[in-house]
This record gives sequence, C-alpha cells and structure tokens, in this order.
Amino acid sequence: MSIPPAKRKAAPSSPQFDATFSTSTPARNRNISHHDMDMSIEEPTSPIPGDFSQTATQLDTQSQDPPLLRHPHAPHLQVYSPESYKEKEEEDSDKLSAARGLMQVKDYARVVSVLEGCGSSNAQFISLHAQFLAYEHDSGKNWHGFDHTRRSLPLGLEPKIKQLLAEVTNTTDPFLLYLKALFCSRLFLREEAIENALLSIAGFPWCWASWCLLASCLDDGEELSSLLSLLPLPTEHPLVQIFQIKTLVDLHIPTENELSLCEHLTGPDYFHKNLWIMSLRACGFFYLHEFSQAEHQFDQILAIDPQRIDDIDILSNILYVTDNRLKLTKLIHDFVPLGQDRPEISCLLGNYYSLRADHVRSIKHFRRAVELDPNFLSAWTLLGHEYVEVKNSHAAIQCYRRAVDAGRKDYRAWYGLGQAYELLNMHQYALHYYQYAAALRPYDARLWQGLGQCYEEMGRLREAVECYKRALISANPHEISVNLLLAKVHRDLDEHAESIAYHRRIVEVCQADLRPVHEYAKSALEVADYQLKVKDGDLFLAREYVEIVARSNSEEVMRASEMLKAVNAAMTEKFEAEAQAAATDTKATQGVKSEDKTAE
Repeated sequence: MSIPPAKRKAAPSSPQFDATFSTSTPARNRNISHHDMDMSIEEPTSPIPGDFSQTATQLDTQSQDPPLLRHPHAPHLQVYSPESYKEKEEEDSDKLSAARGLMQVKDYARVVSVLEGCGSSNAQFISLHAQFLAYEHDSGKNWHGFDHTRRSLPLGLEPKIKQLLAEVTNTTDPFLLYLKALFCSRLFLREEAIENALLSIAGFPWCWASWCLLASCLDDGEELSSLLSLLPLPTEHPLVQIFQIKTLVDLHIPTENELSLCEHLTGPDYFHKNLWIMSLRACGFFYLHEFSQAEHQFDQILAIDPQRIDDIDILSNILYVTDNRLKLTKLIHDFVPLGQDRPEISCLLGNYYSLRADHVRSIKHFRRAVELDPNFLSAWTLLGHEYVEVKNSHAAIQCYRRAVDAGRKDYRAWYGLGQAYELLNMHQYALHYYQYAAALRPYDARLWQGLGQCYEEMGRLREAVECYKRALISANPHEISVNLLLAKVHRDLDEHAESIAYHRRIVEVCQADLRPVHEYAKSALEVADYQLKVKDGDLFLAREYVEIVARSNSEEVMRASEMLKAVNAAMTEKFEAEAQAAATDTKATQGVKSEDKTAE
C-alpha cells in the first residue's frame, strides 16, 4: 500500500520475475463447474465477497421450480457477475487485502480507516461489517447496560446500528443486502430482515451466512413451511434441504424427515461423509431423545476425525443422560489435552464433574465456558442446572435469563426458569415460563407435566388434568408417571371412577412389561379397594390384584393381607346372598306352579 499507485499498477516486465514471484494463496479457477467443486460444507462466521464457485446464471438454468409451486412474491435468481465490479476491486485490491487481514485478527477499528476512499462494494461491505462487529464487541463489555426487556439492546447501540442501516437502504448488492438483513434483525425488525435475507439469497445463493441469518429469524416449523415457497431455489435443492435441517435442529424440533435428509445428503451422490451434516443428524437424534442412535452417529464422526471438538459438548450431554461414566472419562482424556480454550471442552469437564456429583467444580467449568463464549446457550443452561442442584435458585434464575437473552428459542432455558421459580414456590411465575417452553416444544411430555404440576400446586385441578392428558399423548406408552398424576388429580376431584381407570392402566402396563410388583402395588390395591367398596364391584379382579401384592415383597404386603381377608369375606357374603336369592326364587316358582294346579 505504500508503493506509489503508478508503480503498483505496472505489469511485470521480466519473465524471470514472473517465474520467481508467487502469492501466499494460489489463484482459483473462476470457471470451475458445480460437479468439480469441493462439496465439503463448513459453517462460516461471515460471508467473504469475491470468492465464487458458481454463478447465479448456472443455478437458474440448472434448477427452477415449476411456476405453480412458486409463491407469486418469491424473488427470482439474479445474475451476480463479479466482472462488473472488477475494475473498482482491482483499484482497491491492496487495501482490501490489508482490511481482510485486520478482520482476521479482529482489529475492527482500523478496518474503516484502511478502507477510507475505496469505492467498491466489497470495501463497503467489509467496512460496514467491521463497524457492526466493533459495536457488538463494545456492547459486550458493557453487559450491565442491558435492561432485560424484550428489546434487549445495550444502551447506545440502537442509534449506531440505525446509522449503519441507513447506508445500505437502497442497495442491490447481495452481500450488502445480507448486512441490511443483519442490521434489521439486530433492531428486531424481523419481517424486514427476512425480506432482505431472501433478496440476498436470490442475488447470490452460495452465501451460507444469509441462510443462517434467515434461519435465526424463524420461530417455529410452521413459519419454515410457509417460507419454503418464497425461496428462489426449489425445495429439492441441497442448499434448501440443508437450510431446512439446520433451522429445525436449531429450534430443537427436528423430525424423522430431517434425519432422512441428512442421511441422503451424506451419501455418495452429494456431500459424502461430511462431518458437519453428520453432526446435524446426531444433534437431531439428541433432541428427539434417541440417545443411542445419537451416540452411534458421534462415534462415526470421531472415527473419521478423532480430534473434532465441534459439538463434543452434545456428546457429553448424551453420555451424562445415559450415565456412561466410562466413555465420558475416555472423552476427557482424549480431548482435554487438545486445549481448554474452547467452551465445548469446558462443558465436557462440567458434565464429567456433575456426573460425579462434584457440583462445585462443575460450576467452575461451566462458568469458564460462558466466559469463553458469552453467547453459548447450552453452557448457560447447564450452569443454571448446576445451581439448582446446590439449591441456589437465584443464581440459577440469572443463568437461565442470560440463556434466554442470548437466544429466546431454547426451550430448556424457559423450562429451567419454570423449575427455579417452582422451587421458590412462586407458581405464577413458574406457570408463565412453563407455558413459553411448551409453546416452543409442544410435543415434549415433560413440559406439559411440569405445567400440570404447577396448576395442581395452584389448586387449578381442571387445568392440571388437561395438561396431564396432553402430556399423556406425547409420553412413552410404557411410562406410568403421568398416569399416576392423573389418578391423583381425579381422586382429589372426587372422580373416583376416572382415577381407578388410570390406576388400572398402570397395572396393565407394568404387567405387560414384566416389571416388579412394587412398582404398581399401590395402584393394584387402589383398584381392589374401589371394586370392594363400589356396588356390584368386580371382586374377582380385586382378589386377583390383592393376591399378587400379598405374594410379593413390596411395602404394601400387610395392607394387601388385610384387604385379602375383606375381599374373601365380601365374596362369601355375596355368594350366600346369591344362593339365598336363588332359593327364594325357586320357592316362589314352585308356589306359583302349585297355585296353577289347584286352580285347574
């Protein structure tokens, strides 16, 4: 940059100079075809304008939706040609290289001064992006400036972002449209952010950061389904499929369809054994509570790349839930020597000590994780769980709130807030957070069960019944805890028939699964006691249940023995009454016959 422009632009005149001169990176062939691309996909932190592998024209000719499948307002793919900006970029090439170097070392403040006077769109993009990152970095230092409201921008940051937004108001460049969408998203202008992200994708579909930003603007699966018709690419395109998978995994609501898409995309025809897509599939299994399949997928990932740290915290969560201490210990020995400057490693250590019930050391490592990455949602949530374990509800609430501030779509933080307030007997607050968690993940039985317990503590038993029934729909068919809760609430409502129906369901499930008697002894005795007291009760069923409990080694043996005597006595009394009634009927019949003969 210090060489005079005239000499800088002069072409080399000596062939010998050309032969000995080399750059730090080889030139890239701009005409590379789609099938010759390196199909490995990694998630970038920000788009890099000027690095293209396929033009929008090729995409437009290769794949288009049928006219009837496209939304009338969906943007069409545009021809983004870097050649139109080539002249200005050549003039700014040295300053752009210096600016990129400063961006890599996160010296954002100097980027703007280096690019001053540059007229290319790339220079404008890097300058605006550097200013935005500088503002974000400064706001992170002033974390106490958050007011903990829905618009949780630090004080003084909103005017700065509005000023950046004004500089890209009328832009048509796809990368500047990405920045416009980013600024709108940060200012909570969600609809404008989605619109500009779609236009950015239409201008240059291979900017993965635009897809990630679009995914962050969606709140649920229904919004994703309605958005697919607005995309400039068909739903069968790999980019759209990867976007769909990542969006639902980030929302913690993947389905079997997304898991099959991951398997399809990692096949030999697409991104063969791509670790990032395989990791998405493992996370999908984890959020579906298919822990064994998630662990198997992570084993395949580590077999290909034994030192891959990304998402290793998810694997540690799986091993923690399944109580696999041996494998978690091996994971510690394999990954801790790689360096403890990654939050994933700190979470790994936190789960290890938590499994050993050493919650104090676990808290230290989770705090280290959030210090390394203040936006690490999982670490904040796990830190809150550890504070709950040591009965520090107030610290747990603060951690869960930080998790919610960083990302409002993580149901675990909302559920944790509900649990923490429930421990403090503040059920009205707990109810609010449980409702928010259930709205984010409507098919999770645990959330509806927590909501029902909160209603029950507040004395709103009818609402508790509805929540428990909703939990029963999503629960495992072999699970009996929700049936127990329903039986208890119906008994409190003096609806004994409904209560006994759930108790009988518990007995049937446990007997079908060959569970020990002590797991369903109380329910069996409740059914027997009801049949004994109700008019025309099924005494044979009562005796069957009581005999099962009486022959077991459960705590209810004495009660069952006493009840067995009562059941036998009731059966004897019933048989005697039936015999007496039968004899009376016989005498009456004989008397009628004798009267008829006398009359004849």
